[in-house]
Amino acid sequence: MNTYKKLGLSIFFDALGYVSFIFPLFDVVWAPLSAYLMTKMYRGRKGKVAAVISFAEEALPFMDIVPTFSLMWLYTFVLNKESDNLVKA
Repeated sequence: MNTYKKLGLSIFFDALGYVSFIFPLFDVVWAPLSAYLMTKMYRGRKGKVAAVISFAEEALPFMDIVPTFSLMWLYTFVLNKESDNLVKA
């Protein structure tokens, strides 16, 4: 998957998480789904750790403001420049 396509999806998924401000019960569905999507977007140990953080952030009240997907993209492609980051997921 293209690096910038992942960024676009990350921003979209973070925005989708904000729906729970209007419909609080949305988190019941979105918390596990966001964890699953995080493991599919970012493979390996980093993806699993990010999935746990994403699940907790979405499940806990008032934590939805944290843009977990975008922060993971930033960590992966800006802060942690490894050659394996560009492997197609």
